[in-house]
Amino acid sequence: MKIQIMVEGKPYEVEVDVEGGEDHLGVPGHLPAGMATIQSTRVSTAPRPHSPSEVDGDESKVCRSPVAGIVARVCVQPGKELQLDDLIVVLEAMKMETSVTAPSAGKVKSVKVAPGQAVKLNQILVEFE
Repeated sequence: MKIQIMVEGKPYEVEVDVEGGEDHLGVPGHLPAGMATIQSTRVSTAPRPHSPSEVDGDESKVCRSPVAGIVARVCVQPGKELQLDDLIVVLEAMKMETSVTAPSAGKVKSVKVAPGQAVKLNQILVEFE
């Protein structure tokens, strides 16, 4: 079953697996606890509104969190060369994994997060050279 969610005013379509089939849902659009699993989705980071004091310089030199959540995996380290859409970090929020990918090619300068760490919306995850 596909559902649509809104993240920062942008619609995303998400695939949901319903145990027992859709006819067991009862109320349309309502998923009882434990009845569904949401598959991961990929979100490419784009510049987000931020406080000017958070970044010294070019906003294209950072990758920010597209959601508030917990860092599940960090897939880069300082010095790693990245291409457009290479996987940087996997975040978990509300039992859904969000793969954060490189907004452009570049070299990782520093990683600002670690697995298990809680992150806020728009928090800097990685800086680029």
